[in-house]
Amino acid sequence: MTETSLDSFISGLPKAELHLHIEGSLEPELMFALAKRNALTLPYKSVEEIRAAYSFSRLQDFLDIYYAGASVLLTAEDFHDLGLAYFRRAAADGVRHAEIFFDPQTHTDRGVPFATVAKGLFSAMDAAQRTLNVSSKLILCFLRHLDEDAAFATLKMAEPYLDRIAGVGLDSSEVGHPPSKFARVFKRAREMGLKLVAHAGEEGPPDYVYEALDLLGVDRLDHGNRSLEDESLVKRLAATGMTLTVCPLSNLKLCVVHDMKDHPLKRMLALGLNATVNSDDPAYFGGYVNDNFRAVAAGVGLTREEISRLARNSFTGSFLNPDEQAVHLAALDAYSAA
Repeated sequence: MTETSLDSFISGLPKAELHLHIEGSLEPELMFALAKRNALTLPYKSVEEIRAAYSFSRLQDFLDIYYAGASVLLTAEDFHDLGLAYFRRAAADGVRHAEIFFDPQTHTDRGVPFATVAKGLFSAMDAAQRTLNVSSKLILCFLRHLDEDAAFATLKMAEPYLDRIAGVGLDSSEVGHPPSKFARVFKRAREMGLKLVAHAGEEGPPDYVYEALDLLGVDRLDHGNRSLEDESLVKRLAATGMTLTVCPLSNLKLCVVHDMKDHPLKRMLALGLNATVNSDDPAYFGGYVNDNFRAVAAGVGLTREEISRLARNSFTGSFLNPDEQAVHLAALDAYSAA
């Protein structure tokens, strides 16, 4: 298949996105618009200056600008506009279902009420379902550089909204903040009926993946690249059918890989892992989900069958119920056959 026809195949491919930080979809243009609406002064004079600041090469440098960008998000309308902007981009990429992360502590720690964040995101999700036919679920992430007591406080704030929150996750600075630090709050979230996911094995070692599995009891593993360093861990992940939410352009931007030709995604599939393709923080990492599919497909030589399998994994690895998954899988099969 030619590169052009593969691009075309990716464009229309029905898919789900399972690893997307909504704050990380804040494009410079929207950042400027929200700063103006909220009468805030940014430390950048132009959209171009913000884009130039995105030339970081490690996770902490990215997080510093990520948290600075989030400062423009103050009202429910801001969070609605942020969410709907993402859903429009996702729908254009063939995304039929998205499970998005949000970081309430990033906002509550600067005085924005949890209710404001929730109200804006819920209204964006409702609008996406109504106007774009994109379904979605919301996953609350704890910031791992903060302590577990702060995570418990955030979980308490979320209680009135648990009918609209599907799960909890763990993100931010990985090294030095192992999953074990959050074992008690994850146990409490499980008791509350929430799904569990965690970032592990992006910059952190395979031991962090073991902790996410054994101490947190995750339903899905975010990133997981460094699992490949441990043969027995790979066999375990394959045997249990654990879904990995892999983010190729993020891996490249943060130097988890130094060239897309070295990306482990094709190897993951060959090893029987349920890998998926996702955009992570697309405004900062240079592309939405189809950009990630195209970049990794070209880099490692994915076949059409492998690309279809990645899309299939995105639905089977989602938190949709089996009947909902079946509808999407039938659409995917019909598309691939045609």
